[in-house]
Amino acid sequence: MKPQGTDPTPPTPAPAPGDERPPAQVRRILGLFRPYRARLAVVGLLVGLSSLVSVATPFLLRAMLDTAIPQGRTALLSLLALGMVATAVLTSVLNVLQTLISTTVGQRVMHDLRTAVYSHLQRMSLAFFTRTRTGEVQSRIANDIGGMQSTVTSTATSLVSNLTGVTATVAAMVALDWRLTVVSLLLLPLFVRISRRVGNERKRITAQRQKQLAAMSAAVQESLSVSGILLGRTMGRSDSLSREFAAQSDGLADLEVRSSMAGRWRMSTIQIVMAAMPAVVYWAAGLATAAGSPVVSLGTLVAFVSLQQGLFRPTVSLLSTGVQVQASLALFQRIFEYLDLPVDITEPADPVRPARIRGEVRFEDVHFSYGPAAGRPALTGIDLAVPAGGSLAVVGETGSGKTTLGMLVPRLYDVTGGRVALDGTDVRDLSFDTLAAAVGVVSQETYLFHASVADNLRFAKPGATDAELVAAARAAQIHDRIAALPDGYDTLVGERGHRFSGGEKQRLAIARTLLRNPPVLILDEATSALDNRTEHAVQQAVDALAADRTTITIAHRLSTVRDADQIVVLDGGRIAERGTHDELVALGGRYAALVAREDAAGPPAPARTPAPARTPVPVEAPAG
Repeated sequence: MKPQGTDPTPPTPAPAPGDERPPAQVRRILGLFRPYRARLAVVGLLVGLSSLVSVATPFLLRAMLDTAIPQGRTALLSLLALGMVATAVLTSVLNVLQTLISTTVGQRVMHDLRTAVYSHLQRMSLAFFTRTRTGEVQSRIANDIGGMQSTVTSTATSLVSNLTGVTATVAAMVALDWRLTVVSLLLLPLFVRISRRVGNERKRITAQRQKQLAAMSAAVQESLSVSGILLGRTMGRSDSLSREFAAQSDGLADLEVRSSMAGRWRMSTIQIVMAAMPAVVYWAAGLATAAGSPVVSLGTLVAFVSLQQGLFRPTVSLLSTGVQVQASLALFQRIFEYLDLPVDITEPADPVRPARIRGEVRFEDVHFSYGPAAGRPALTGIDLAVPAGGSLAVVGETGSGKTTLGMLVPRLYDVTGGRVALDGTDVRDLSFDTLAAAVGVVSQETYLFHASVADNLRFAKPGATDAELVAAARAAQIHDRIAALPDGYDTLVGERGHRFSGGEKQRLAIARTLLRNPPVLILDEATSALDNRTEHAVQQAVDALAADRTTITIAHRLSTVRDADQIVVLDGGRIAERGTHDELVALGGRYAALVAREDAAGPPAPARTPAPARTPVPVEAPAG
């Protein structure tokens, strides 16, 4: 069992981009490629072969100019020309192969990152999602990882290829003439320093750009959802939302320009200097020849300049790749921030998996707080027992802790003191699968996917047959409505189920829960937002769902909980009163006041038709 007093407060934020030292970041990035080191070794071999083959061309050219052509040796000339063509063909084939393998490895690394982030977020507690915008999460997975595509798919190959190319080319240049090689490489340290400064600048701008992109993605997700469109239009804010989005987009465009132009003049200066180096070599050789002391032969000079021009491309590419890698560190850091978020609700190392669950629920001296920022505790000293098959109703003013109490049973939050037990076992000791099968939740805010009715129902039980879907829908009193649709159970429900009314969505949620057949049911104000007539229909479905189950009902409308075995009134996170409806009315305390207020507000809901009795079905926990 986990120690009592586990703090459910939001996890400490991960370091901001740049807080982690670059060497540690680089080691962590390299670790992403470790599972594919065999393929990368093949890429390295292909790159090495390609570099060695490519530097052969200048030597073939020198032999042409110094030997074959002056001496009129046509056979040698033909052989050298054929060798140059073969070198080009072989180099191209090797490049295609290394690109295929490196791109495949890069895409696998991106897949690993995406799935790692998604899986990690699936394990985060509800507290994380209550304080994080959905668009921000989506941006991390889509924009940040997507922005790393060129880095992870081509950078590794580019680094190895260019580094090998530069090394092989410099070695060949030294073999031709070491004096010209020294002259050609004098400015290289300066170029490296300039490229590092440009990389740091782009890294800072990239971090700002990704934050702006995340903010814009969050705004789009919120304002262009069905609920966002309805709110914007009914509040007359469509034009202002468009202006706000235009301002965000303008800021993003400015950051994109800054990112693209950062250090552009300095990198261009490097390119100009390196492009001018062949001219300097020709000029120096020409002056030496005019003075009567030629430095090298014409063939050696042409071959050296050819190598020098070959050195220009990989060197500039290597410097540019270094800049790109530095800029991409900001993207990697944003991903690592999410991967490093601690999971505060975890499954025990050796979870309990009982063979069957009866459904007895106990709250034993339960305390809960959302953290120091929340002020007072949400729950204090809660002691309750709900026998298997019994019913408990929790009522109270808004903010009294009703919903929080219900969330502790399925472990959407963990208690900070005491324990919640299911059949005598602390819920923190149960496996996640067991707890999910044992506790069903139907809340006021019903969520439906943009999929068919059948797919939404089968989300609770993927292997459910059509007959089971119909049976659950009939029990939830929604089958006739579904059958009347043109496509029946294949009808798309629309974004967040907006094709259906509030009561219909609620009944679909009840049907979905019926498919799971959980022995413990949490009803969190499932009918509070409905009119009396719709509430009556939904309540009949709720009664069918709650029959022979352990039921904890959280309600504002007291007419829905009058028949509960036990009613608890919460006040400021504490139990103020408990008893049956008649006992609490006779007591004349808080509950009686709530009943009087509701009766004065309007007529009660229509009388409920008792749900048909059924034989309880014990739920077996999933096999371990």
